[in-house]
Amino acid sequence: MMNAKKAPFLYKLLGSMLAMLLFFLAAMIFGAKETTLHDLWLAITSGSTADNVLILREIRLPRELAAALIGAAFAVSGAIMQGVTRNPLADPGLLGLTSGANMALALTLVFLPGLNYFGIMIACFFGAALGAALVLALGSMRQGRLSPIRIILAGAAVSAFLYAIASSVTIAFKISKDVSMWTAGGLIGTTWGQLQAIAPVILLGIVAALAFSGQLTILSLSDEVAIGLGQRLVFVKATLFILIILLTGASVALIGDMAFVGLMIPHIVRRIVGTDYRYILPVSIFTGAAFMLLADTIGRTINAPYETPTAAVVATLGLPFFLFVVRKGGKTLS
Repeated sequence: MMNAKKAPFLYKLLGSMLAMLLFFLAAMIFGAKETTLHDLWLAITSGSTADNVLILREIRLPRELAAALIGAAFAVSGAIMQGVTRNPLADPGLLGLTSGANMALALTLVFLPGLNYFGIMIACFFGAALGAALVLALGSMRQGRLSPIRIILAGAAVSAFLYAIASSVTIAFKISKDVSMWTAGGLIGTTWGQLQAIAPVILLGIVAALAFSGQLTILSLSDEVAIGLGQRLVFVKATLFILIILLTGASVALIGDMAFVGLMIPHIVRRIVGTDYRYILPVSIFTGAAFMLLADTIGRTINAPYETPTAAVVATLGLPFFLFVVRKGGKTLS
């Protein structure tokens, strides 16, 4: 018999899954060229070469699968970040991931202009890891311990430094337009090859995050409580930070700076399911995926056949609701 306490969470989880499915179907059907559910069925189950079917199979399907994966990755990495720092308004950008990837992109376009897309993705991934390494190194300089306040301060300093380098490079070598196209955030031109490159990293990262959800819940209380309950503090924190780097780094390399999703979605989910990360992470996966699918659909259709940058859509959709949530729950954040 199902536990009554778990029944509400099950409904919320199923609700988030249903929302993701509905937004995925909407993303596949609506666009500059409208298609039908029958076209989608043919694209998935047959080798038809009809125009509508080819558009769905080769353009929209990899793009929307990538949107779902990236939304889930940003949401999960944001939830982990908020749990580790015990700050419900934290986001993956605090670790210098987005600024590091941005700097790596600028340097790659200047010094390796002929590098293909996958090479650029790898460069951005290592740039994100470098940014995180600098933040963690600065944050642990005093007595070798990582505190939430030191991480936030170190993240702000490192991000400003890395963004300054990227800006200097883009201005000096006149590549501002190329970098701006990437940082605007968008999934246009996503291919099956690109999806295959990021999907294993994101899926493995999400599975690992779910496996550590119990430890994250304990860690979100305090370091002292975690130690008292027998948690291996250094190991757990290091593992969680690596997961943030993997999830955010892979996503940023494909879509650009969309870490705001990692700030907003976990905070909203926490208001719905509570503070237990065994509940927060699963719901965040599907809620983040649904939100990115919605944002990408709006970006493709609001001014079709032209595209509106996904980052602008995310900010427009998310900021008013996020401010409303903060205002309603402001007393709980102090």
